[in-house]
Amino acid sequence: MSSTTAPEATAPDAAPAPASGLAPAPKQHRPLSLATRLTLWYAGWSALLLIGATGYLYWSLATGVRGETTEFVGEEIRVLRSIIAREAGPSEALREEVEWEWTVPRDTPVYVRILDRDGGVIMETPDMGRLPPAVFPAPLSIDREPAGLADVHLADGTPFRATAARAAGPGGAPDRVIQIAVDVTSHERVLAVFRWRALALVVVAIATSVAVGRRIAGRGLRRVREMSDAAARVRPPALHPRIRVERLPAELAALARTFNSMLDRLQESFERQARFSADIAHEIRTPVNNIRGEAEVALQRARPAEEYRQALESCLEECARLTRIIDALLFLGRAENVETAIGRERVEVGEEIARVIEFYEAAAAEAGVRLEMARDGKIEARVDRTLLQRAIGNLVENAVHHTPAGGVVRVAGERREDTVTIEVRDTGTGIAPEHLPHVFERFYRADPSRPASPGGFGLGLAIVKAIAELHRGSVGIASAPGEGTTVRLSLPAGDDEKLMSRP
Repeated sequence: MSSTTAPEATAPDAAPAPASGLAPAPKQHRPLSLATRLTLWYAGWSALLLIGATGYLYWSLATGVRGETTEFVGEEIRVLRSIIAREAGPSEALREEVEWEWTVPRDTPVYVRILDRDGGVIMETPDMGRLPPAVFPAPLSIDREPAGLADVHLADGTPFRATAARAAGPGGAPDRVIQIAVDVTSHERVLAVFRWRALALVVVAIATSVAVGRRIAGRGLRRVREMSDAAARVRPPALHPRIRVERLPAELAALARTFNSMLDRLQESFERQARFSADIAHEIRTPVNNIRGEAEVALQRARPAEEYRQALESCLEECARLTRIIDALLFLGRAENVETAIGRERVEVGEEIARVIEFYEAAAAEAGVRLEMARDGKIEARVDRTLLQRAIGNLVENAVHHTPAGGVVRVAGERREDTVTIEVRDTGTGIAPEHLPHVFERFYRADPSRPASPGGFGLGLAIVKAIAELHRGSVGIASAPGEGTTVRLSLPAGDDEKLMSRP
């Protein structure tokens, strides 16, 4: 008999393994939305509060019912003990008390049995036979009253609460045993109805909480969606749409104001970058056109070697100009990086000012400008020596260029507490007030029609500002047309070791 091997069973929805043998990427679970989370939190806490409240009410009701039953049974035991202590045997008073509890109509029937010392029945309520003596707990001593009742259930499921207690006979007669049981069917029925109604109430309340919570969360987050829609409409370079904050809640209003402020900064940055790109194109186009023009002229016809040499020298000067522009832009780009660190060292600022003035004396003399220096004693600070020289040099060069012949450029340095201040004052042409807020911007010129200084390209003051910020300092300017300009560079003295590196 031949046998065949059955093919291996595969799950109908199992995906085939990739041919490469790589395990499939784990499935990414989408996080719950904020509205769903708020709804679940609202419904969850509502459910906990409702369950706690209904549970407490049920416990209070059940405890109250049990307490009333226990108090009633305790009172009945005291009455029976009093009768047994006065009369021996099955007296008429005892019979009336036992049978009276049976004859009085009530929701909770009471059953009483009196036993002698040997367990014989002296007297009992009719129908007490349903409860044999053995189902009762051990009797309490003569001087004790019931603090609680035992739960007894018959074979047919009828619930009882029962107890037993001893009673002293008259004149030293033997003790008696009192057994009392209360049919608590009605109590259990009431509690069962309460449980079902409470359960239905909790279910309905939770469902209502989910619906209401969803609606509340939706209404509360409607403003967030409006903010999201407004943000989605923002596209560079058109950053003009703003979020209206008049009708927003306080928390969202603060967020909207922050967002609007961010858009303002972004728009300003885009506009600055657009101007910057245009200025770069303008500044680079000039030397490139000069190089191209020199080359085209040189190649139009055969020329002597000296003319070719002059053309190459001119091209080399323009290349040097391009190199300086690129180096300056790279420096400004690095300076904007918050992680850029500078190497600080102990520097005597007065000596550095003197070196810079000595370097520019020849150029100033050629322009007919006198350089002066003033300092208040020895000025020491922890700074980057190279960057400090570059900042002072840019300020002096800029002042010399804008000061007519016969003018004066004065450089002063002083230290007050933890700040070193370097002030460059000239008697030049000055700057109009509307231009002052922009003079530290890249490629900005107060008079675009004026040519740049020889070797200059509109980045000198921007570099000074970057150097000041690298040192966690500041730079300011004051000027009036026809009266000259004063630029003040303030740097921390750097005595605190925490200033050794930029945070």
